Amino acid sequence: MESSIAKRDKIGVQDFVLLEDYRSENAFVENLKKRYHENLIYTYIGSVLVSVNPYKTIQGLYGADTMSEYRGVNLYELPPHIYAIADSAYRSMREEALDQCVLISGESGAGKTEASKKMLHYLASCSGHMGDVDRVKERLLQSNPVLEAFGNAKTIRNDNSSRFGKYMDIEFDFKGSPVGGHIKNYLLEKSRVVTQAQGERNFHIFYQLLAGAGNSLLSDLQLQSYPERYRLLCQGDCTMVKTIDDRADFMLVQQALSVLGFHDKECQSLWTIVSSIIHLGNLSYVSGDTEGTSRVSDSDNIPALAKLLQCAGDILERSLTHRTIEARGEKLLTPLSVEQALYARDALAKSTYERMFLWLVHRLNSSLQNESKVRKNVMGLLDIYGFEIFVVNSFEQFCINYCNEKLQQVFIELTLKSEQEEYYQENIEWEPVEYFNNKIICDLVEEKHKGIIAILDEECLRPGEVSDDTFLERLCKGVGKHAHFLSHQTTDYEGRKTLARNEFRLSHYAGDVTYSINGFVDKNNDLLYRDLKEAMSSSCNIILKKIFTAEELQSKKRPPTAATQFKTSLAELMVILMSKQPSYIRCIKPNDDKRPGVLQESIIFHQVKYLGLMENLRVRRAGFCYRRPFAVFLNRYKSLCPKTWPTWRGSEKDGIRVLCVHLGYTSDQYKIGRTKIFIRFPKTLFETEDRFQDRKHELVTQITAIFRMYRQRKVYRKMQWSGMSNSAHVILWKPY
Repeated sequence: MESSIAKRDKIGVQDFVLLEDYRSENAFVENLKKRYHENLIYTYIGSVLVSVNPYKTIQGLYGADTMSEYRGVNLYELPPHIYAIADSAYRSMREEALDQCVLISGESGAGKTEASKKMLHYLASCSGHMGDVDRVKERLLQSNPVLEAFGNAKTIRNDNSSRFGKYMDIEFDFKGSPVGGHIKNYLLEKSRVVTQAQGERNFHIFYQLLAGAGNSLLSDLQLQSYPERYRLLCQGDCTMVKTIDDRADFMLVQQALSVLGFHDKECQSLWTIVSSIIHLGNLSYVSGDTEGTSRVSDSDNIPALAKLLQCAGDILERSLTHRTIEARGEKLLTPLSVEQALYARDALAKSTYERMFLWLVHRLNSSLQNESKVRKNVMGLLDIYGFEIFVVNSFEQFCINYCNEKLQQVFIELTLKSEQEEYYQENIEWEPVEYFNNKIICDLVEEKHKGIIAILDEECLRPGEVSDDTFLERLCKGVGKHAHFLSHQTTDYEGRKTLARNEFRLSHYAGDVTYSINGFVDKNNDLLYRDLKEAMSSSCNIILKKIFTAEELQSKKRPPTAATQFKTSLAELMVILMSKQPSYIRCIKPNDDKRPGVLQESIIFHQVKYLGLMENLRVRRAGFCYRRPFAVFLNRYKSLCPKTWPTWRGSEKDGIRVLCVHLGYTSDQYKIGRTKIFIRFPKTLFETEDRFQDRKHELVTQITAIFRMYRQRKVYRKMQWSGMSNSAHVILWKPY
């Protein structure tokens, strides 16, 4: 890394820790900008990697040769790269037997999915080629196209946006070879199944099936290859995307399913469920003969749908237009209004897709499972949604931003912990660091009986009339006086100008976000009428039978709400992350239009803030900006001191002391630990590096002069020898 310092005016610094004005966001963004325009998309903050999406292929940046270059090399010896992070984590896991996790975060379009793939490919390349190992590596790699097909979608910001959070554990044996894996998923955006914004699409798999399935399969599924004919696939007026080849991607998915061990019946059941959701979206309703009732407008659709779902048509139709209510021990069949029937239809589509996705993840895990009882080390990859602020923010953004609050809390805690541990190990005095502790915001959301989630759950579960408005009313009573909460009812006159009556605002660590309460109660309740569950559980489809179980119908216990489920899974994730040694990759999107070479500063400033990069930089720079092992520092700069050049005979620590005294370092500029030297100011390092660059020119001049002298002496001696030989010949030839 030090070799690039001399070029810092043109390409910036490779580590933000070396910025002179490290508290300035302008200096941070300017450094990022310099590097981006030189196709240098990676920069460090200490051991944290910041990655800017180039939206183009950069020649020579990836591939087998680059992997070999970074393999076994210390983190700072080569320019910043995702392979360096992967190699550092892998070697730490293998050599120190420490479980690792790599946290990849950033907003949609920042390149998280691609970063996750690059990590996975590097880890797969680290081990040798053996039968079982190659099979596991292939399955790990092939899980990606399957998860992308069912969990990713085209959004306004990203043509391949992950609409779920993913944590993958890769298991390694003592030799460092991958032997298994396990995937956890978080908060699938199932509302996308029934609603897409303008310019967006449903999940990829719907379009892939229509484009890639042969005529025979499409005929069996009673589908045509025109997504415009299906309501759930064309709401965003964007069924075709230039950067996506749905037909080719469907072939990749089929190939991946085969590699992962899915048998034909499972694949057929998957395609049947996907097609039934497509058909379900085309069901429409009209009012029945009696007020407050409804019926399916085109009853011919029911037999086709029932055939695909492999359940009785009359049971299916009744469950889509009626609901059973239990009152005083009696069961009453109540008709649904048109509005209620449409809600039931969409709820069935969302629930079926979500459950199918959960089954798919479970099935992938069984394919990746390693049965061996031998101790294994684990490398975790977390690819999860970044902080989101849209024009309209709803329940999904609330959950996502709560997740990012928790991750930021862990991020700062682990960074501080790592810094403190290094200082302690090196016997360097720790200096307290000022930083914003966002625990107050996490508590506002998750505190038992008092937090926003608890209030939302209470409102969803209480008897009587419940609505989004009553939820907001109770929210204002419960947390209205909290410093990080605002609503129309609790703010002053000026604040009311910026908040509608159906909104509340939270002051997150990354900035203020205004949430619309519309849909909060419904999305949290996540209700699916029992009649629909019964219809699905009667299906002969091998997947539907597993995701709609008889045990669920027999249970009288109310399932936990969506927010509580997410809170619980998030708490489990935090435990996992805290138990592992972390590495971080922070992904940044340079512009909203996916244009290569364009970096919009306003967008960068926003992401730098919500990713907590300045906070991380302040923590890292609180003490010393630069630290290196004695051997590394001494070997690089020993030529600057006559006593250490060309060879230092004593201990490395003594050599460092002699070198620092010669360089004129004052006691406040550096500290010597047990195994490392710590330099406080970038200016000190830059001056040392500049002197080294000048010294290199001197050494080159000296070496050149010595070489020329040696070469000329060699020529002279050759000529001298040649002259002596000629003289000898003359003497030998002289006649007597």
